[in-house]
Amino acid sequence: MRVVEPNTMGQAGAEKRSLDPVTLEVIRNALPAISDEMSVDLQRTSYNMMIYEVRDYCTALLDTNGALISQNIGGVSHFVADLGVIVTDAVERYGLDGFSPGDVLLHNHQATAGQHLNNVVVYAPVFFDDELLAFAMVRAHWVDIGGQSTGFGAGAKAYDPWSEGLQLNQVKIYEGGVLDTKMLNFIRDNIRFPDNAMGDMRSQLAACRLGERRFKELLTRYGKDVVLAAIDRFYADTEKKCRVAVEKIPDGTYKAESYIDWRGGGYDIRVTVTVTGSDMTIDLSGCSPEREGGANSRTYAAAYIAYKALTTPLEPLNEGAFAALQVVIPEGNMMMARYPMVMSGWSMPLPTVVDTILLALADAIPDQIPAAHSGSLGAALALSGRDEARNRDFVLMSIESGGWGGRRDADGQDVSMSVCQGDVRNAPIENMELKGPVIIEERALRPDSGGPGQFRGGLGVQTRLRSLSGGRINVASGSGGRMTCPPWGLCGGESGETATTLVKTPDDAEFHLPDGQTAVWPPDTRVIYKTAGGGGWGDPLERDPERVLRDVLEGFVSDGAALERYGVVLSDDRSSIDVSATNTLRRERSAARTRD
Repeated sequence: MRVVEPNTMGQAGAEKRSLDPVTLEVIRNALPAISDEMSVDLQRTSYNMMIYEVRDYCTALLDTNGALISQNIGGVSHFVADLGVIVTDAVERYGLDGFSPGDVLLHNHQATAGQHLNNVVVYAPVFFDDELLAFAMVRAHWVDIGGQSTGFGAGAKAYDPWSEGLQLNQVKIYEGGVLDTKMLNFIRDNIRFPDNAMGDMRSQLAACRLGERRFKELLTRYGKDVVLAAIDRFYADTEKKCRVAVEKIPDGTYKAESYIDWRGGGYDIRVTVTVTGSDMTIDLSGCSPEREGGANSRTYAAAYIAYKALTTPLEPLNEGAFAALQVVIPEGNMMMARYPMVMSGWSMPLPTVVDTILLALADAIPDQIPAAHSGSLGAALALSGRDEARNRDFVLMSIESGGWGGRRDADGQDVSMSVCQGDVRNAPIENMELKGPVIIEERALRPDSGGPGQFRGGLGVQTRLRSLSGGRINVASGSGGRMTCPPWGLCGGESGETATTLVKTPDDAEFHLPDGQTAVWPPDTRVIYKTAGGGGWGDPLERDPERVLRDVLEGFVSDGAALERYGVVLSDDRSSIDVSATNTLRRERSAARTRD
């Protein structure tokens, strides 16, 4: 586990006087506001849909030890664990005196970042009175980084990092405010969509400069000692709140297992959670080992996300949120893969790992744990090629989300992004059709995809597209959810439907499962993305029949599922419930269970 020492530069001044509580609260709210303003700046000025529409990015301030000072609200959750390691790696390489005002660095190297290469970090040192105090950082998804990375990364096609794309390892694109034009031209020449990438880089840089400016304004107004002492206080306060939450969980050792598919093989997810007082250890050492060409990552993100959800889910994020957590992942594990293992599929296991950590605690705190959600970052919809009608290249991207699990007092959310994605969303149909040769023929809730339960699982989505031009389309079987390990139910709830992707070319008679990832699809290719639904919570026979009727009338649940899975008999005109028949059927089903 990465251990970050607290920033102690402001402690001497803080010891001479206590922090004014009003000032403390102003600074406490100002720091997240800086990251949020960076986010707005990035979104408004970026070039690619993955940033300005989907919001696949995060903006942050970090101290010189790599500790997270603040991150934007809604920033991609699974980026939280992989920002500080970039700072510590850079400081080890350059030394604290190796940075100058005006420096800007690029980084996506998997030896430290542990993600697919499309997630490019742009960051800049923050100096105050000639002293390096912090770093302003933006990680954002570029549409292309060379190699096979177009869209969402190389996925199953990559076999090593070099085949995936261009690796940027702590590259100083600006030194002392002077642009390295040779390096910039080198990057441009190795990217298919250089205008997009360079535009996004400038947007990231502008957001960093804004963060630098706002942080320096805060330092100027309140003084360095006060601000840094306040940051230390925020770390400690956040840790305390997390410990209070963990203390409410009964002491014990809790275990759970699940499974994911990848490239025709499988990965076992084995989780052990140990709670002792206010301390929690999440041990992922039982997960499958790293694999050539597999769904490898190098991150603590899954453990961090689950812990944050269990402790202070609505609190602003800083390094103190993880100070009381110990994460155990040995080198060579699929979650701590060693470079040069390819990591283009790094994010694929994370939502399932988070769900499995929560599952381990289902017996200890049953009222707080939902059924499993879709277990995927969503169906990755990407289409790129040449728009001959407009005489220009194009790249279109979206993420089609799935359902969340039911919980003790509510149905799961329909068509929501995974627990790993913050405020990520899909791209609007109108924007996609405006900017590329594609027609979105349908985007609708997927009936019966949510697992039955007293509180049903959320529904997935069904999205149909038709490409008017030949090009590369992200088509992979199972995109959008688990394939053979469906989102499980809890407390008697049933599993949600798994995901599937179907394709039909002009030469095909019917839609079919894709045979691998075809490089280029012909014009008039059609694709159907069906994402997974969430698991149900509680016995489906205990669901309020009126809620079942409403789901049928809304098209969320079919007539057949109402009868077979919920034991609800509708009137002939489907306008009401046959109460007597429903009660009789449910009693018979309950009695049959008892006999079995």
